[in-house]
Amino acid sequence: MNPKIIGDVIKSFREERNLSQEVLSGLANIDRSHLSKIELGLRSPTVSTLYKIAYALNIKASAILDAAEKEEAAK
Repeated sequence: MNPKIIGDVIKSFREERNLSQEVLSGLANIDRSHLSKIELGLRSPTVSTLYKIAYALNIKASAILDAAEKEEAAK
């Protein structure tokens, strides 16, 4: 799966909840610069990190993957 698409989906979920990268990274217990690189598609999140981000967004990790899969299929 394309890391850029996953990053875009995470960013979209974050912005829907009006969270800054600073707040989301704190809730997910990851470094803000790491979250930034994930959102930019420069890094792929590990399964563990994906679960941390999803939990902080109050969604299932599968919701992120499903949305990314749909976006990728649309291209």
